Amino acid sequence: MSRRVVLESGFHPSGRRTYWTAERWFFFDDAEEFFKKVASLEGKTLLFFATFEGGFPFLNLPAERGELPPFGVAVLKESVPFRGGSFGGRFLAASLGREQYLQRFERIKRYIESGDVYQVNFTVRFDFEFSGDALGLWERFVAAQPVPFGAYFETPLFTYLGGSMELFLRKEGNLLKSAPIKGTLPSYEDPGRFFSDEKELAENLMITDMVRNDLARVALPGTVRVENLFKVESYETVHQLVSVVSCQTEASFGEVLKATFPPASVTGAPKRRAVEIIRELEPHRRELYCGTVGLILPEGDFCAAVAIRSALLRGNLLSYYAGGGVVYDSQGEREWREVLLKAEAFLRALKGS
Repeated sequence: MSRRVVLESGFHPSGRRTYWTAERWFFFDDAEEFFKKVASLEGKTLLFFATFEGGFPFLNLPAERGELPPFGVAVLKESVPFRGGSFGGRFLAASLGREQYLQRFERIKRYIESGDVYQVNFTVRFDFEFSGDALGLWERFVAAQPVPFGAYFETPLFTYLGGSMELFLRKEGNLLKSAPIKGTLPSYEDPGRFFSDEKELAENLMITDMVRNDLARVALPGTVRVENLFKVESYETVHQLVSVVSCQTEASFGEVLKATFPPASVTGAPKRRAVEIIRELEPHRRELYCGTVGLILPEGDFCAAVAIRSALLRGNLLSYYAGGGVVYDSQGEREWREVLLKAEAFLRALKGS
């Protein structure tokens, strides 16, 4: 049975939204088996994903499997455009309420104050009962907030609805780029505020430096550079602070992913300790949220997004996730409001059903 796939303009060299069908999915618990399968499919157009927890062994942490397999890849066949149908949804619960969030936020602050960690990305999951066509919801979601790395795909196990604006990795020939996002303001505020906010600038700089270090692990000597520091990108509900890091590399797809995953912007600093704290304090598994979704072209070039602003549909349970980075001078109420702000476009799309 073929499954529908839609990828927004940032994924494909054509710069347009593309429609595909996935004729067969392959799922893997082991990263090396996943990389071997990807290599065996050279010359084909592929869609792949890796869950957040799938990256734990790359940080020398124990593997942790959730409901989803950690890795998956499908061969794509280009399709004519298709449209989604009607849908409905009802809110069930959040993995953390405001008070629980603020209590755990304070525990993160204590870890930071004690020198365990400098930054932790902390998230919340929102669950809904869903009925109807998920593609219809995704179309409304990305219409409410157009983004370059939106993605919709169906598998036998789950459906992914992504509204990401964050480039994780783009490889074209030997050029490898990453564009981490750290820094968020509501769209009604002046984005110039970023440049007078030491907390936002420091947070972005810290993650940019982590990405430099990650890329350096696979870069040709002397080729890592920051192409753009503190660039503002504006969307329907938010302004984002973005930096762009690049290098030249001869590394394989698997070598690049092992060196850089999970993405620095959705873990913290240092990455391994931040992930340990995330596992301790978040009552939910992230699954594909904060993992990566990407397109591999027949010649081997690829583009992968950080799977933020995303939802998973399993049966009739729809889960949407949102979060943000916590640093030394973060304020709990402000961070909670940022979580709600990042959920706004999705909730607006679902309520409009």
